[in-house]
Amino acid sequence: MSIEDLSQIHRPITSLFPGLKDGDFDRYCLSSDDVDFFREQGYLAGIQLLDAAQIEVLKRELAEFFDPEHAGHALWHEYHTNESNDPDRVLFHALGAWRLRPGFHDLLWNPAFLIPACQLLGGGVRFWHDQLFCKPAKHGGNVAWHQDFSYWTRTQPMAHLTCWTGLDRATQENGCLQYIPQSHHWDLLPITGLAGDMTAIQSVLTDAQWETFQNPVSIELEPGQCAFHHPLMVHGSFDNRTEQPRRAVVLNVIRDGVESFTDDELLPGVPVIPSGQKMEGQFFPLLYSAQ
Repeated sequence: MSIEDLSQIHRPITSLFPGLKDGDFDRYCLSSDDVDFFREQGYLAGIQLLDAAQIEVLKRELAEFFDPEHAGHALWHEYHTNESNDPDRVLFHALGAWRLRPGFHDLLWNPAFLIPACQLLGGGVRFWHDQLFCKPAKHGGNVAWHQDFSYWTRTQPMAHLTCWTGLDRATQENGCLQYIPQSHHWDLLPITGLAGDMTAIQSVLTDAQWETFQNPVSIELEPGQCAFHHPLMVHGSFDNRTEQPRRAVVLNVIRDGVESFTDDELLPGVPVIPSGQKMEGQFFPLLYSAQ
């Protein structure tokens, strides 16, 4: 079933999230200590992005996506009912939810997200793409260790930011995010796979780097809380063997001014932006201008 492509609308279309008002910067802004921690460690966790009512709307919309025949299926940039291809380690992964449903569309304009993102990017916030990562109860799969920018070298400069938000409580037991602190100071690593072998990354690391993987930081979050991380931050997550699902939405943004670094398509189904031209247009809207 075809539906309207919401990527054509660059403003909120519901009242799910409050509009930006005078004084909101002070309400939502990060402290200088928070920003310093992000710069030093490569991540910042525990920021509340969603309330209970907003979470329920997103959960209802998400539930529709698990049916491969859902309305708007053709609008996805990527859609994997199981990225791992192992039925005992299921990882639902999809890109493009903002195009299909109003809640995920309006999430992009949530001031609780935009103002911290502006601070951490150091400029205007432009959309790159969203992702859904869902691990079902009992047989949820892992996300292998990786750096996000390894997948994004078709843009320049490296002025990106990832915001991972849980729709459920995220714990060590159900496969919460794991970070390698300060790994954002490392060089760009080759891609070694997104789902499957958690040790695959060892083949591209020094012995000293691999040693740091013995003590990762577990990012346990309450529903609606988020973690921001740097594009070179090495991160991953382990299996979910609990009785409850672990569902998350990820917003990836760029600093306004980032350019295409390829003459190929930037995302599946998106018209080419020639190398050297600014990222903008229907699929890369400006969400927030720097103050």
